[in-house]
Amino acid sequence: MTSASRIHITGVVQGVGFRPFIYGLAQRYALAGWVRNTSAGVDIEVEGCPDALNAFIQAITAEAPPLSRIESVEVTSIPANGYTRFEIQHSAAIEGAYQPISPDVATCDDCLAEVFDPEDRRYRYPFTNCTNCGPRFTIIQDIPYDRPKTTMASFVMCPECQAEYDDPLNRRFHAQPNACPVCGPHLQLLPSPGQDVPSDWDDLPEDEIEAARDLLRAGYILAIKGIGGFHLACDATNPTAVRELRSRKGRAAKPFAVMMPDLDIVCRFCEVSYSAAQALTA
Repeated sequence: MTSASRIHITGVVQGVGFRPFIYGLAQRYALAGWVRNTSAGVDIEVEGCPDALNAFIQAITAEAPPLSRIESVEVTSIPANGYTRFEIQHSAAIEGAYQPISPDVATCDDCLAEVFDPEDRRYRYPFTNCTNCGPRFTIIQDIPYDRPKTTMASFVMCPECQAEYDDPLNRRFHAQPNACPVCGPHLQLLPSPGQDVPSDWDDLPEDEIEAARDLLRAGYILAIKGIGGFHLACDATNPTAVRELRSRKGRAAKPFAVMMPDLDIVCRFCEVSYSAAQALTA
């Protein structure tokens, strides 16, 4: 006997690995059908053994991806369609329907390990991401959430990235911003058109991050373009650089945000309460 259901899920369920998660559940329970993003959420049609189907439906909320936030799950019984496999279908736009989008997510431990592994093809690649981390809200131009509707649309995945994207067992399965040094965006360090070029510009390290570090140490102000805009940065321990930044920003006294590498350094410069330490290391 075969049972079938149509399932509609709303909440933060796009850009959080939800379709790969549903695909994996369907494989676990030997079910057939499809899942797709829509402007109104995530839609699923699924069929198979009644017990397996019930377990599948229970697992959707019990095991949902950690970055997701399910608001509702609507389940409707439907006639079986005779599907022979489970697949991720192309997304569907629904006029007038909208869904909340995941915020950008800090780089996960797996991606950090790749960035710092000299043998990895993403070694020192700053735009490394996967299904569990990376940009979301700030790259999305429209929904449903798919690469063509993000600022990554112009970056065509290389064969290796495409293979990761297509592999259900890979953590980059259907990771829309997937990229690497071969096919993704690259860092650039450019002198400001409105300022004199530093006299030692040609002597800076070839590595853009090392060169930026040297410029900060020398008292320069950098405009660092992130996925959501520009950050103006200077050496917080350099009074001259801080005064210049205050002058340019017109902020004579309002505190600036300060970046420090770890809690030990924070405690050297600041009075840190227990609750503040907990928040910083959460």
